Amino acid sequence: DMLAIATSQLPAHTFYCADVCTFTIPKHYSFISAWDSFWHIPLTQQEPLLKKLVDHLDDDGVLLFSCGGTDESGQHTNEVMGPEVYYASLGLHRYIEILIEAGGFVRHVEFDQHPELHTIIIVQKRTAQKHISKNNTE
Repeated sequence: DMLAIATSQLPAHTFYCADVCTFTIPKHYSFISAWDSFWHIPLTQQEPLLKKLVDHLDDDGVLLFSCGGTDESGQHTNEVMGPEVYYASLGLHRYIEILIEAGGFVRHVEFDQHPELHTIIIVQKRTAQKHISKNNTE
């Protein structure tokens, strides 16, 4: 139903309904958002997905996502909101490592729902030029 609403309001845009973990992203983007969804992705698929999202940013593109800002990696389910819901987190330190290894520059980290461990991370993809040493005059 949400895709039908979005398509009716923005008919010139293309919308996809697919499993983001297996979806082949068709191009690069200047902005990607993964809000309130990442911790519902299976723990084993979070690292490859995070790398894929950074890889599909334009140079200087921005990824905004929220995740579980736990100290350690882990997963669990609960029924607080009725049906059983899955949650997983690689742990804040590991998210940051993956983003840097993927060529990202972490611009902002925020715990926005204290005391909950809901964490916002904003990362910008570095351009090839920014990887060059300041001592390199080429």
